[in-house]
Amino acid sequence: MASIVPAPNGYRAHVFVRGVRDSQTFRTQREAKVWAARRETELREQSAQSPGERVSLADVLQRYSAEVSPTKRGRRWEQLRLDLFGRDAVLPVAQPVGHLTPEQIAAWRDYRAGQVQPGTVIREMGLLSAVLEHARREWRLIPANPVRDVRKPRSPDHREVVIGWRQIRAMCRAMGYRTTGRITETRQAVAVCFLVALRTGMRAGELSGLTWDRVRGDHVVLPVTKTVPRDVPLEPRARALIERMRGWDELMVFGLRPASLDALFRRYRERAGLSGFTFHDARHTAATRMAAHVDVLTLCKIFGWSSTKQALTYYNPSASALAARLAERTGRGRSR
Repeated sequence: MASIVPAPNGYRAHVFVRGVRDSQTFRTQREAKVWAARRETELREQSAQSPGERVSLADVLQRYSAEVSPTKRGRRWEQLRLDLFGRDAVLPVAQPVGHLTPEQIAAWRDYRAGQVQPGTVIREMGLLSAVLEHARREWRLIPANPVRDVRKPRSPDHREVVIGWRQIRAMCRAMGYRTTGRITETRQAVAVCFLVALRTGMRAGELSGLTWDRVRGDHVVLPVTKTVPRDVPLEPRARALIERMRGWDELMVFGLRPASLDALFRRYRERAGLSGFTFHDARHTAATRMAAHVDVLTLCKIFGWSSTKQALTYYNPSASALAARLAERTGRGRSR
């Protein structure tokens, strides 16, 4: 029950309902009683609500961005995306998270499908699902994750781009690459990075983050990758390319940030009059070429894949190349 006590400027009302205290000062005793009665009713109603009815989706997104995202490697992208979620015109961010329904998520999915590519919608739905799953399991705000009951768009076909030698030569010319001499320009460093990617299958982020202390003669050590740590073997030409970078940067092998590498690569691709491939396609190209010389398990080890299915995604030799390999094996069998 509320208590009303005299105060220097009038009367102060005190309320205490189910562990929650509040107080306020009023000019008259009557005003204090009216406020106390109304405030007690509000606190009783709030205490009867579930946690998910008292917290909005926007609050959950902000909390996840502040507490969970910083623990992840992709925190920058994730926090930017969560900020966009909070300002989305279709996603009901002002609504209590406990009232969120699969139908609302489906409407948002359909809206986003008209704005961006299916792959982007899938990634955004995955992030929203991770947020709500964390709210369910760790914060106990909701009994179920509504995103789980919403069908995701069909995954786009995996890119099957193998960069040809003519394209590689044109890129090297556009970047001013020379086969001898010191590396003296950023564009030349990009060219060497590209050529190493073609011979090792390393990702742009792995190459950009490669430091000299991780270069061990016939291999490089990658303690942090997109999947699991791994050691990448270096064939002689790849070793020679990396050694050419000596003196360019004291700490980093290539002295390039991932975002800069991607932007510069696109710029020189346009300058070369080319299109249809990205820096990441160098990884696909490397896998396709290596697959002609090593078994699938070795390929998985080199590229850090935990499943042979991933190797089959990157391994895309032409039918002619497969026919040539079969003919070679058949010929060996007959000679015996």
